Amino acid sequence: MSNFIFTKTDIEGVIIVEPKVFGDNRGYFMETYEERKFIEGGITAKFVQDNQSKSSKGVLRGLHSQYKHAQAKLVRVLKGEVFDVAVDVRKGSATYGKYVGVRLSEENKKQLFIPRGFLHGFLVLSDEAEFVYKCDDFYHPEDEVGVAWNDPKIGIKWPIENIDEIKLSEKDKNNPLLEEVSEY
Repeated sequence: MSNFIFTKTDIEGVIIVEPKVFGDNRGYFMETYEERKFIEGGITAKFVQDNQSKSSKGVLRGLHSQYKHAQAKLVRVLKGEVFDVAVDVRKGSATYGKYVGVRLSEENKKQLFIPRGFLHGFLVLSDEAEFVYKCDDFYHPEDEVGVAWNDPKIGIKWPIENIDEIKLSEKDKNNPLLEEVSEY
């Protein structure tokens, strides 16, 4: 019996991971990663780096990727709620330019596995959110590629109805459209 449910999405390689949560009047316990079970669930990435961020409501981080040093990521939320997105930019893929979007929260405890060859981004839906992720390669800032979060050809349906302002970094404000990025 596994402590995880692995659900494949409409895009090959992108997997939603739901941990089994053991709770009682003291709180809860759950495994967030166990290599053997993840391999059985179709996730074979060897993680080498963990990252964590804290953001306020309306912060949108992304869409980011690394071209030469592509990273697979396993992402989850410790506090709050985000809408997390993976966009397929694998050359020759039947789902190129398509995306998977999932709400990740401290309540649902879902994780999203994003394989190499995807852009990644998330929008904070709660007052604040703490977001953590494992990567299977190191961060190479010189290799980072960004694409506009609102690229009309990708057409992400961000849940912005309760967001007063989308807050972007200066870098993300200037991201090009996908068709303008020569790497993809």
